[in-house]
Amino acid sequence: MGEAKRRKHTGAPSPRSNSNKKPMIIAVSVAVVIAVIVGLYMTTRPPAPTSSTLPVAAPGAPGFPAALDQYGVSVGPDDAPVVVREFADYQCPACATFASASKRLKEEYVDTGKVRFVYFDLPLRQHPNAVPAAQAARCAGDQGQYWPMHDKLYSAQSEWSGTSNPTATFTRYANGLGLDERRFNRCLTTELHKEAVEDSLQVATQMRVMSTPTVMVDNIQLTRPGWGQLSAVVERELSKSED
Repeated sequence: MGEAKRRKHTGAPSPRSNSNKKPMIIAVSVAVVIAVIVGLYMTTRPPAPTSSTLPVAAPGAPGFPAALDQYGVSVGPDDAPVVVREFADYQCPACATFASASKRLKEEYVDTGKVRFVYFDLPLRQHPNAVPAAQAARCAGDQGQYWPMHDKLYSAQSEWSGTSNPTATFTRYANGLGLDERRFNRCLTTELHKEAVEDSLQVATQMRVMSTPTVMVDNIQLTRPGWGQLSAVVERELSKSED
């Protein structure tokens, strides 16, 4: 039936086939996916260690006072050529995001003896569970499990961050790590490490660190804490130590 006759009988134009549009839609979709992948790669790939965009120490800036490291929790050789320091709050979402970078740092640089990593507690006033969390990590450290508890607190942050009874949650984590529950609970409920956390906080005040996470490679403060900038600056400083 012709178009004119068909309209006369039905009052509507004949349906048009969309099959010829499918290849174009597929091509556009593929192009969009490729653009997104390329964009993510460009924004997340680590900059070159020689990049001029990487942060440097201010002219004449003094080195970080190594004596203050005793108030943080350290891992790695004392004579490592580069020291990375982080001031963080266990309840801080941005710190939880950075935790994957610090874990990778330990695996790739600390465990190979190239870097020493020092973690300072900087619990912020707006985070009521930050101090108990910092104490929980140190209580786990009394039984040789500081870093596993450190990692667990960050990976499960959304679970305990808003709870009114963080001790119960932290005790469950301790059990999962195979710790002595009575010893862990006694440490936590008596606030055995409260003074140590406060001393760490005083270091942050002395160094005028007010935000978390604040990350320093020797005396160079990162402007974009994350694996990309962290690894690039570490590589640059390691190459300098070899000259």
